[in-house]
Amino acid sequence: MPSEFSVRRRIEFSETDMAGIVHFSNFFRYMETVEHAFYRSLGFSVVHDQHNPPIGFPRVHASCDYSKPLRFEDEIEIRLRVIEKKDKALTHQILFYKLAGERTMEVARGKLVVVCVTKGTDGRMAAVPIPKDIADKIEIMEPEPPLARG
Repeated sequence: MPSEFSVRRRIEFSETDMAGIVHFSNFFRYMETVEHAFYRSLGFSVVHDQHNPPIGFPRVHASCDYSKPLRFEDEIEIRLRVIEKKDKALTHQILFYKLAGERTMEVARGKLVVVCVTKGTDGRMAAVPIPKDIADKIEIMEPEPPLARG
């Protein structure tokens, strides 16, 4: 069971703003990218059709703190840590690192809280316990200490 999962990618020109830095909103897309890849690495998807009734994991909280800019062509690593697992919810800490040869520099830190839900016949979502086959694959890791600004 992984306690930390990461993906690497390069910053695309279309992700930057007029100042030449990554627009803040793209960090939320990057968080979703690493989250989906993490679930796939465990053998399932954010769309859980194999459960009856089907379940999903909508976000109930998303935040991101930034300390340094990212620019076009920067290579980054996005790391996901599950820092809390409750009966019906998961909390992910997302760490963003700029890669520069042997060096890595933390540039941002995000947090996602997701709740396991199913949809009733009336279309309303209701929180349900995370199925055991999924919960058993998810390990908790200590969060990183507060982000250093600079």
